[in-house]
Amino acid sequence: MLVYGRNVAKELLRKRKTISKIILQEGFDDKEIISLMEKCNLKPIYESKKEIDHLVNGVHQGIILTIPDYHYLSLSDILDKNPSFLVILDHIEDPHNLGAIIRTCEAAGVDAIILPRDRQVQINSTVMKTSAGTLDDVNVISVVNVSTAIEELKNSGFWIVGTALENSTDYRDIDYSGKIALVIGNEGTGMSRLVRESCDFVANIPMVGKTNSLNASVAAGIMIYEVVRNRK
Repeated sequence: MLVYGRNVAKELLRKRKTISKIILQEGFDDKEIISLMEKCNLKPIYESKKEIDHLVNGVHQGIILTIPDYHYLSLSDILDKNPSFLVILDHIEDPHNLGAIIRTCEAAGVDAIILPRDRQVQINSTVMKTSAGTLDDVNVISVVNVSTAIEELKNSGFWIVGTALENSTDYRDIDYSGKIALVIGNEGTGMSRLVRESCDFVANIPMVGKTNSLNASVAAGIMIYEVVRNRK
């Protein structure tokens, strides 16, 4: 997998992750990154900006790295560790939203993120860049079916809290003290019908301005920290 950006590069180099190739733009002069490469005994390949621009669709900041594809965990891998706070993504499509949610989950100490394999953006270079290198510190689970995963979580003692604007409860009025799995729905359509029907609670974030909805990653951040606040 190709990843790019200076912050991601620094994190991967500091952690001495497996990097098979580094491509730098001619004239690249970030001394910290160059020093980290030398410590890892990595020799970069230099290319022109035009040549690098063709490799990725994004702001690469003059550096591209080739790393192994992301390794997802299974739900059983995490349940064996007795988690108490999970975030479920119900078909998030924007890689920037996924990256931002991953970054928030890492900061808040979420035990794992669950995402479906189909009709859901997967871990890619944009997600890596937006998450600012935090993916190594977050457990990401890939499942075939979100509803089936929810049933397994319920059998393990989790309360499922979904998010929706209609027919829902103010997010501040819900008890988050138990084992919680928080569901964040698709950017346009929200949670699917089956997922919503599987929820024990459906929360809303009250809107007092003219905006009638929040960006998925912003809503996720508010909900995640409400759970954290209630579990102190």
